[in-house]
Amino acid sequence: MKTEKKGERIHCRVVLPLLIAGALLIAAFSTGSPVFLTGAALIVLLCLASVAGVMMASATMTVSGGLSQPVVHRGEKVTLEVTLHYRSLIPVAPLLVEMGPGVDQDNRAMLVDAASGQPVAFELPCHAAHVGVLQPGVEAVTVTDLFGICSRRVAPHREGSGLLVLPQPFEVGPQVYTAGDSGSESMARASEDVTSPADVRAWQTGDPMRKIHWKLSARKQELMVRRYEAPVMPDALILLDCAEPPRQAGLEAMLDVKDALLETAASIMAESARTEHPARLPLLGRHPIELDKGMGMPAVLESLAHVDFSAGEPFESVLHLEMRRMRKVGSTIVITARLNSRMVDAMRSMRRMGPYVRLYLVTFTPEDAALLPMISRLQNAGVEVCYVTPMPM
Repeated sequence: MKTEKKGERIHCRVVLPLLIAGALLIAAFSTGSPVFLTGAALIVLLCLASVAGVMMASATMTVSGGLSQPVVHRGEKVTLEVTLHYRSLIPVAPLLVEMGPGVDQDNRAMLVDAASGQPVAFELPCHAAHVGVLQPGVEAVTVTDLFGICSRRVAPHREGSGLLVLPQPFEVGPQVYTAGDSGSESMARASEDVTSPADVRAWQTGDPMRKIHWKLSARKQELMVRRYEAPVMPDALILLDCAEPPRQAGLEAMLDVKDALLETAASIMAESARTEHPARLPLLGRHPIELDKGMGMPAVLESLAHVDFSAGEPFESVLHLEMRRMRKVGSTIVITARLNSRMVDAMRSMRRMGPYVRLYLVTFTPEDAALLPMISRLQNAGVEVCYVTPMPM
């Protein structure tokens, strides 16, 4: 017999014991022997006691504990502390404890010998192998009677937000803002832009003649010069592909690709933090947000760790939509694990609009023959192409 509720499973293997009890009852009534009747009664009592013991132990089961630290970077380890406690008048077999993701594979399922009324505590190492929010606590506990007649799997209530695993930034090359332009020249050109005056003032000794507002000077009968808005450093726009990455050979490979995407974005934001240039990183999905390096790297890393790759819009459409910003940015960085002709066309158009464009392509096979023609088209258009190979930790 098998019954299921939300978060639990109950298995009762009473068919064979009841058949034996029935056979003993038939023998008792046929022969009139009290021995067979006593045997049948004992088997029925054994089944009832087994079910009662399992139900009492599972109903009073409490699981508590926590992590040695709630936030880590990918590749680091934490300690998970777990305490189990239950009460039952009838003894049960050792508990089968199933652990959540993050716990080493050898410890994902273990037998714990716990006596009624006596809490048992143990510690397990947890490896933060992938970026995101992990729940490395106890996933379920299976209670079984001593004779294996009845078992009940219960999922304990979990408290807290789990383990937050942040991306681990790595070294990337400095950002380029146009071919041979570090940004200071852009500021100089912006300061001489006579098309964007902010105000006027009276002429002072040393003011260049090209700044004189001749019409206004003639009307006021004194020399007036234009004042210009303070120039700003060119922006860096970082475009991360937040849609589900292309299918990989296995779950671990898929998670490694996602880690590489997030850590590449984190690395570029960290590199931007060392410069005076503004940097923005729009994140799409269920909870869209645009990150700015002014938020600080801790907030940027935490936001990246919550990316769930749920963006429904194709990335090529995102690139075409973001092209409206190209006149205002000096550098565009594209991070993706996919490449197609529409994306290539979008990046070529971005480069023609002025900003320097760099592509970070996350792939296990950079030598893939299907990619080479598209890579060649990008490089011929002046787009820099960098490969990122996902690395497990």
